[in-house]
Amino acid sequence: MSKVEVLVVTGYGTNCERETAHASRLAGADRVTVCFFSDLVTEKERLEDYNLLIFPGGFLDGDDLGAAQAAAMRWQYTRTTSGRSLINDLKQFHVQGKLILGICNGFQLLVKLGLLPALNSLYFQRQVSLTHNDSARFENRWVHLNCNPRSPSVFTRGLDSLFLPVRHGEGKLVCKDDNLQEELIINNLVALQYIHPRTKDPTQEYPYNPNGSPAAIAGLTDPGGTILGLMPHPEAYNHETNHPAWTRGKQNIPGVKLLAGGIEYLRAS
Repeated sequence: MSKVEVLVVTGYGTNCERETAHASRLAGADRVTVCFFSDLVTEKERLEDYNLLIFPGGFLDGDDLGAAQAAAMRWQYTRTTSGRSLINDLKQFHVQGKLILGICNGFQLLVKLGLLPALNSLYFQRQVSLTHNDSARFENRWVHLNCNPRSPSVFTRGLDSLFLPVRHGEGKLVCKDDNLQEELIINNLVALQYIHPRTKDPTQEYPYNPNGSPAAIAGLTDPGGTILGLMPHPEAYNHETNHPAWTRGKQNIPGVKLLAGGIEYLRAS
């Protein structure tokens, strides 16, 4: 059995790193480290020492510079103090079959880097992006989600549905061209969809789909299932008292279960 060592990268306005680290520990990780982007630059921490990389949410760059666009540029063009290319380190991390999870701002970063959806295994080529919500406002609410049982994602295996909070201003998925959206669905790269709480069907109805994302897309996976990005925050539902109706005895599967799926996969590999 493999040890699961998680690296949570923070900095530049990210503010969900402690929740994410806590949820990772609850999900069974053996070691969890929170580091700043600058720690990678100075090589205080190195990606090669971990097997699960998490980009958490928050207000990356103040949500002022485009959805994770500045962060993507940092990853693509920054070298460490010894001259290592961070983007090459990230590519090697992926090639080795290690896991990557992006939440909210982290999802935005993954699509800007081209790690998602990687349709036709075209990694590090941007195919989709995320833009302003149709409501033209910051959305802070809980949403119902369907987990695609045919998705290759190791994170969502065995999960049927989730109830998680969203808090974002730029969460609407936009595709490179008209055919790409259909291909994402056909290839089961849509891992999570917003659903109507009554019908349980994918919905475009606001506020159940909080951003107007086409095909109710809330999360994407890559063809290999080792990368997952989603706009909702699984780390924010890590205890029964996080549920908005917990005093009435209502419960759903906690978001920790999604992280546990990835951790269990690594432990068995």
